[in-house]
Amino acid sequence: MATLCFFRFWLGFGIGGDYPLSATIMSEYANKRTRGAFIAAVFAMQGFGNLTGGIVAIIISAAFKSRFDAPAYKDDPAGSTVPQADYAWRIVLMFGAIPALLTYYWRMKMPETARYTALVAKNAKQAASDMTQVLNVEIVEEPEPAEELARREQFGLFSRQFAKRHGLHLLGTTACWFLLDIAFYSQNLFQKDIYTPVNWLPKADTMNALEEMFKISRAQTLVALCGTIPGYWFTVFFVDIIGRFIIQLGGFFFMTVFMLGLAIPYHHWTTPGHHIGFVVMYAFTFFFANFGPNSTTFIVPAEIFPARLRSTCHGISAAAGKAGAIIGSFGFLYAAQSTDPNKTDAGYPPGIGVRNSLFVLSGCIVAGFFFTFLVPESKGKSLEELSGENEHEEAETSAAADYRTAPAPPA
Repeated sequence: MATLCFFRFWLGFGIGGDYPLSATIMSEYANKRTRGAFIAAVFAMQGFGNLTGGIVAIIISAAFKSRFDAPAYKDDPAGSTVPQADYAWRIVLMFGAIPALLTYYWRMKMPETARYTALVAKNAKQAASDMTQVLNVEIVEEPEPAEELARREQFGLFSRQFAKRHGLHLLGTTACWFLLDIAFYSQNLFQKDIYTPVNWLPKADTMNALEEMFKISRAQTLVALCGTIPGYWFTVFFVDIIGRFIIQLGGFFFMTVFMLGLAIPYHHWTTPGHHIGFVVMYAFTFFFANFGPNSTTFIVPAEIFPARLRSTCHGISAAAGKAGAIIGSFGFLYAAQSTDPNKTDAGYPPGIGVRNSLFVLSGCIVAGFFFTFLVPESKGKSLEELSGENEHEEAETSAAADYRTAPAPPA
């Protein structure tokens, strides 16, 4: 247990830390017309990771299941988990090291973005060199005046100026990510607890351990293929056309609609013969999460904050999302328990049931819908325009224009 906790710590500290870095790097290298699509494409690749993980789990569990037969849990609780089953989850877990090793070399060779190098590290020569290397175009440094560099550092993260300019933006990005992940991770991690009552998955005591692993992996992979991945790529194709704001509002709205469509007639879905409709609607909640706030909460924080604070604010927003994921994971585990003490899982107190839990998740999504109004639309705007870093230049340009168009004083 201690080893797994240590592993999860370094996973979050390392790979989780790449959330703000990858989003910021892509936002600063992309142009404003296609920036959203490029950032969304970076995020969308985790959909293929989910799919690959599910396929690996299916293959491993099917191979072990065919080789090591075992009775169902209700027939033989001890014998339903064969000793060899302990290797199955270890193999699936170790498989995740392969993509990490494959990407390590390229990640270490990736240069800092030119904006960071020039504006934060104050090394315009290195910034020009890095841009030349990435874009294969000769770029010559143009040193900025000292007063311009000083101006760009006029306020920090905890300053009153930052709170005035970007305080509500940061509240919006953190709150939306936090509320989304309460619902999103509850849905993701406890799919088996949702599928079993509607009879898409058999009850756990009617299967052995390897059979349960196979059927849960198959169900999750089907939902990822039909709902999760299409949602990611709809965002890639449409985010620079209809904008982040509309996609996020629409995603929260339709997630609420489909979640309530599952919760209100829940007793209908739990009757035999209706599980297909339930699964289709449940897949749509994943579709609109990814063609919606799960993608846009990753995109927007990498666009709207100043260069020196961009990855920090994105990291704060992402950390708020992980806090929501913790609440959703533990909260749903307890809340979804049956109200009947005789039907709860071993070791858990009675909860409010799956139906009422879906209502609670719907409430979180509705709250996310309203917090979206704190987040500005970033489609088609430069990073400097969004962050306010070019306000000084715009003021000077406007003043010069006013001076040129002003009527001449009388002689």
